[in-house]
Parts: sequence; structure tokens; C-alpha cells
Amino acid sequence: MKKIAVFASGNGSNFEAIAQACADGRLEAEVALMVCDKPGAYVNERAERLGIPAFTFNPKDYSCKSGYEKIIADKLDALGVELVCLAGYMRIIGDELLNRYQGRIINIHPSLLPAFQGAQAVERAVEYGVKVYGITIHRVDQTLDGGKIIAQEAFHYDGHDPEEVHALGQVIEHRLYVDTIRKLL
Repeated sequence: MKKIAVFASGNGSNFEAIAQACADGRLEAEVALMVCDKPGAYVNERAERLGIPAFTFNPKDYSCKSGYEKIIADKLDALGVELVCLAGYMRIIGDELLNRYQGRIINIHPSLLPAFQGAQAVERAVEYGVKVYGITIHRVDQTLDGGKIIAQEAFHYDGHDPEEVHALGQVIEHRLYVDTIRKLL
């Protein structure tokens, strides 16, 4: 069985969608580790409820990014993780992880990249007046949301509520991420 790790910083709905797909057989994989950079994030409760091991850390406890990334990479190696899935992980991946997991880190982003890279993508798209929104899954490299695109799906929305766009996008995210992981494995 293939082993994956999911990195998250907040609510963890994509983490749970991936974990449930593994549990019910839609993904022939196991979430071997959930990594979170925010000790109080709800994703930690989801991991505990689902019985998935978690490594939660506070970046401020480390003198540099490579310090915690080395610990994470060592844990991933020890577990035999083959694919790292970023799911709302709000940290830029550094050289330690990029070098050790080159080509094996993917991310999901709430816009049709290359438009609206970085944080607050939906809010900026709504402010700009976009009528076609979307979800992108891409490989992670040294650029911000600039790695090779693996999958995209668009949807129309003609309103002005970022929360509504997020809700519409999440329905697509949960399905598209699982489908993409299945194809990659």
C-alpha cells in the first residue's frame, strides 16, 4: 500500500477527504502522517478522531526552517512516504523538503493558476470581479504556486461573496484532489 503524508495548517477538510478516501478504498493508499504547523488547528482534532498519526509543531520553536523541515523529512523517510500532499499548509516549502522529495510534493490552490497565486486568492479574485473560478493541483517547486500544473477544474460564479466561492470550490477540491492522487499513485 502506498503511503502519503498530508500537510495542513487549519480546518483540514481536504485532509479528511483524503483520509476518508483511503479508508473506504477509493484510494489504495494510507495517510501515514498528518503534518501541521499550528498546534491549535482543527485538523489536529480530525487526525486524532481518524486515528492518523500527527506531527504538530510551532515554527517559532526552531531557529530556522531547515530545522523543522529536517525533522519532518526524517519522519517521512522513516514511514516510507512516497507522496506529500499540501492541503491548506500555509508555509513555503524550503530546500530541505524540496531536495528530498523532489517531484513528490503536490499542492491544491483555490484559483486557476497562474492567476491569483499566493494567499487570499479567492478574495482577490472576487475583488477583481472574476466570473470563472477554479481549483488547481500542481507540483511544488521553488516558486510560489508556480510548479507544473497537474489538474484544474473551473466553475462559474457571478456573486460577490468570497465565503460562497470557498464553499463551491471545496466541493470540487475534495473530489479533484482524491482523483489526482489516485492517478499519481
